[in-house]
Amino acid sequence: MIRTLIITAVAASMIAAVAAPVMANDIYIDQYGYSNQTGGNQNGWRNRIGIQQNGWWNSAVSHQNGNRNTTAIGQQGNRNSGQVFQNGRNNAAGIGQFGDSHTSVITQDGYGNITAGVQVGKNCNANVDQRGSNNVTAFVQVCR
Repeated sequence: MIRTLIITAVAASMIAAVAAPVMANDIYIDQYGYSNQTGGNQNGWRNRIGIQQNGWWNSAVSHQNGNRNTTAIGQQGNRNSGQVFQNGRNNAAGIGQFGDSHTSVITQDGYGNITAGVQVGKNCNANVDQRGSNNVTAFVQVCR
């Protein structure tokens, strides 16, 4: 009885040790300017968040629930806001932004949705909402 219990415990430990890196989530954050803010959460396996920012007073948030979701934000100027909400699996969201005072909100609820972005000048607003599976959206704006 004790021997079986020990063998089972060792086997479970070995499986957990091998599987842990496969289920890991990734977060990359790189902020240079002044008073930039980043936040978010990951619930699930193999989710990835990148965020960069550079300018001043930028805000970026990513919430991931599910598996194999990817968020990349960017932002270079000042006072930009990027938000991504992902529920499901295999969703991919990007943003971009470059100039000042842009706002982007991407919501993906489902499987295999893809959203891109960009924005460029000043004061652009984008709100993309994808529900279901295998939706593809690309948005490009030049606002001034």
